[in-house]
Amino acid sequence: MDIEGKTIWQHAAGNKDRDYVDICLRWNAILMGPSWPGPWPNCKDKLGVKEQKVAMRKQFVVSGQKVAMMIRFCDKMMVGDIVVLNLGLDSVYAVGQIVGDYEYCEEFNDIDGWNIGHVRRVSWLWQSKQSPMKFPTRTLKRGTTQRLDSIDVKNWLESLEFSSDQWSSELPELPKSVGKLEFEQISEYLFDKGMASNSISNLMASIHELIEIANWCRRNTGISEQETVCYLVVPLLRALGWPPQRMAVEWNNIDIALFSKLPRDKASVSVIVEAKKMDRASLSAFTQAKSYSKDYPHCKRIIVTDGLRYGVYVRKSGE
Repeated sequence: MDIEGKTIWQHAAGNKDRDYVDICLRWNAILMGPSWPGPWPNCKDKLGVKEQKVAMRKQFVVSGQKVAMMIRFCDKMMVGDIVVLNLGLDSVYAVGQIVGDYEYCEEFNDIDGWNIGHVRRVSWLWQSKQSPMKFPTRTLKRGTTQRLDSIDVKNWLESLEFSSDQWSSELPELPKSVGKLEFEQISEYLFDKGMASNSISNLMASIHELIEIANWCRRNTGISEQETVCYLVVPLLRALGWPPQRMAVEWNNIDIALFSKLPRDKASVSVIVEAKKMDRASLSAFTQAKSYSKDYPHCKRIIVTDGLRYGVYVRKSGE
């Protein structure tokens, strides 16, 4: 790979507790947050304040250092620059070339709790999710978007070879925003499916209350993983019709087990729920939950959640 005269960037796809390497590779993109204030540069004034704590209430704003990284990502990166996609300070998962100007995509505004809707399109030339290129510890810099200055990484880049087809690969179209799903739409859907009106009303009321509880927790000290289960997950499951008799909390190392019938035993486990602390990465719990499900042949679904976001995985026939 000829890197002579090219600007080379390193861009972190999250961290080792919460990564979005797969999303970057799938959509031929690198992503940056926070994107809750909207597109760049109109959001700049909303981001340039240091994080503050007022009494017991946290005010989530962004430091000047983060704004500097946003400027690099949105303004300084140029078409033709080289990008190294990393996790941590020693692992490279992909190498590509920037092929598009800055974009803003609302569909990336909640990726497992992170809002990362600032986008640069990249043509990936080398990638390996399962076997990333490993370098000595601290070879790479801290921070999301930085200029790459490691001689070791540059030497490795020069050793890579690509075909002409790789340089001209077509990019997938970014996902289109489908808009916010309103409660009225959910109610109508459930009613059309035969759910009783009073049951729908009770469910909607429960969801509203859970949102208020979550917002209160965010304004104060937050809640633990155990409190997330007790205050957010179990109440929603109850509102969805699961009776206590067919639910078990902290059962055989499972956060919540749901049973298709009584008695509550290994053969009747139909759903495994793994929970993380509110606003923490929940999709990372899938691997652990999947390992548990192997001991329960009649388990049809795995649910991972932080109390606000729910990922539902369905077991395929024969698995």
